[in-house]
Amino acid sequence: MNNKQIIFKKRPIGVPTADTWQLESNPIPELQEGEILVQQHYISLDPAMRGWMNDSKSYIPPVAIDDVMRSGSIGVVIKNNGNPKFEIGDVVTSWGGVQQYAITTGESWYKVDTRLAPMPMYIGTLGMPGMTAYFGITEVGKIKEGDIVLVSGAAGAVGSIVGQIAKIKGCKVIGIAGGKEKCDYVVNELGFDAAIDYKSENIYTALKEKCPKGVDVFFDNVGGLILDAALSKLRMHARVVICGAISQYNNKSKIDGPSNYLSLLVTRSTMQGMVVMDYTKKFGEAAKQMGIWLQEGKLKSKEDIYEGIENFHETYNRLFSGDKKGKLVLKVIEE
Repeated sequence: MNNKQIIFKKRPIGVPTADTWQLESNPIPELQEGEILVQQHYISLDPAMRGWMNDSKSYIPPVAIDDVMRSGSIGVVIKNNGNPKFEIGDVVTSWGGVQQYAITTGESWYKVDTRLAPMPMYIGTLGMPGMTAYFGITEVGKIKEGDIVLVSGAAGAVGSIVGQIAKIKGCKVIGIAGGKEKCDYVVNELGFDAAIDYKSENIYTALKEKCPKGVDVFFDNVGGLILDAALSKLRMHARVVICGAISQYNNKSKIDGPSNYLSLLVTRSTMQGMVVMDYTKKFGEAAKQMGIWLQEGKLKSKEDIYEGIENFHETYNRLFSGDKKGKLVLKVIEE
């Protein structure tokens, strides 16, 4: 058996080009005692992958040159060499990387029940993006009923869930997204109260119109000019959640930082970064609650699925071109 793998070959400057990675097909080694072999079905594509390629200090070590590209994944145990925690046929999820098969001792791999939800949802709404949204808006954003919540990247994997949770909690929610189709999606399908199209609207004018009373919580996935504009609309004791800055990840020069930061002082507001790994021990309770909301129809999950490990680069680019809605997933199993 051979394993098709996306191997990280060079650190990109700006937007990663196709030669950042190399598709290889390598023999699968024999399992050592206590190891399992996972046939991976789906790979998670996330904006954070761009940061993992940089050789710089971060919340997680960078991907090493010549290693399999890091990613979340989900698949099925097809071989087991004496590992008592898993059985053949178990559906498991973890950081399996962009490859068709993963060998592991099972550490940090978790079983999931596909009778409750399909596989892709466990690397989306019930996986890292969903956990990021849940803990980011409830524990860092500290939302309460009646809050005015502004979400950037509102049609994306995290932003779409953030806005829906805020609505469930009784907040008014305004989303920022790129293009009429995405703005219609967050309002008409996800139930946001309003949307701002940053591609066709002046962000300051639109914020004045859609958030005339300001905002209590700004959940930011974008950074740059949108973060700067949102800071100008903070109410007293507002909370700004820094989840990501997708507008800045491919910069070749310095990051554009906020010039309106003194608004934090004037309004006695807080701006706090969040990394989902900090909440690992509480994933179970969040997944249970989100599962209930999904069953009740209060929470909608959208996975944008593409096929073929050989199409990894093209699919990855959709993260930054905006040519997607919801959670971006790559199917790597060959039928």
